[in-house]
Amino acid sequence: MFLTDNFYDGLIVEPKEGDASLNSLLIFSGYATAAMASYCLEDFQKREKFNGIKINLVVGMTPRDGLKESDHKRFVDLMNGYPDKFNCSYIMNNHNPVHSKLYVWCEDETPKIAFTGSANYTQTAFLSSRQGEVVVDCSPKLAFEYFNSFDSDTVYCNHAEVESFVRLYKSKMSSSESAPSSSGREGFSDMPFVSVSFITNKGNIGERSGLNWGQRPEVRRDPNQAYIPLKAEIYRTDFFPEIKKHFTVLTDDNKTLTCSRAQQNGKAIHTPLNNSHMGEYFRNRLGVPNGNPITKEHLEQYGRTDVVFYKIDEENYYMDFSQG
Repeated sequence: MFLTDNFYDGLIVEPKEGDASLNSLLIFSGYATAAMASYCLEDFQKREKFNGIKINLVVGMTPRDGLKESDHKRFVDLMNGYPDKFNCSYIMNNHNPVHSKLYVWCEDETPKIAFTGSANYTQTAFLSSRQGEVVVDCSPKLAFEYFNSFDSDTVYCNHAEVESFVRLYKSKMSSSESAPSSSGREGFSDMPFVSVSFITNKGNIGERSGLNWGQRPEVRRDPNQAYIPLKAEIYRTDFFPEIKKHFTVLTDDNKTLTCSRAQQNGKAIHTPLNNSHMGEYFRNRLGVPNGNPITKEHLEQYGRTDVVFYKIDEENYYMDFSQG
């Protein structure tokens, strides 16, 4: 097999659909993003044949380039939230960086299908046509042995002292720069940004939309379900990724959210793995009990009626909802 596009179907979907016995996907990638991992996990949930698959990811270039804090935090969330479906490890600082890209499908501990090439485990490589990549099939046995040869060089992303082994940073920085010392806006202020208002053109907050999307008891919707509404002057730009692509959001209070655009024209930002995560997050910030509606007065008492997004890169953003 020789692939130059459609990598998601060729490497991820078609092997499993062609062999129901496959239950483990080993990925070694020089660079990887949590948004791509999240996209896969959500997609697997929708495909009946993909139940029970576990992804084991190793990120290889961390000794040289470190890792964005937003990606790291979301990798930890995914590993802790999906312990039977996702593992993530990093090559440690005291070892050489590894630029390899390898995808190995296994039945338990038996490798059956393997690919190698230039495609990193990112949405830019797998779901976009903006850059050229090539992937070919290779020996499953040799690929499996190569993957396992790095076991002693890695640390799990959720290790209690992971920052002693891997440098984490907040924004795009060269390898010689150090990370900002605080969790505030200082490290993001020079990046492109947009301000998104929760207030509609009529001067209020939607009673059954936006942060109150779940306030529909007649359809038994979780009352915490929510989304951030985008006005046309924002969703018609390329500031946010295309519809359905995932992106990781690091917040000013040091939380992470996996988000994507939804609805017609991508006019809403929601949390695709669980639409309630967005509503729970803002209710917690505003001091509103879970399940209760959010009002304009809640926002005004908090001190702001908008949120600001800073664009770190195509798959990572910083969201500021701080007071003052």
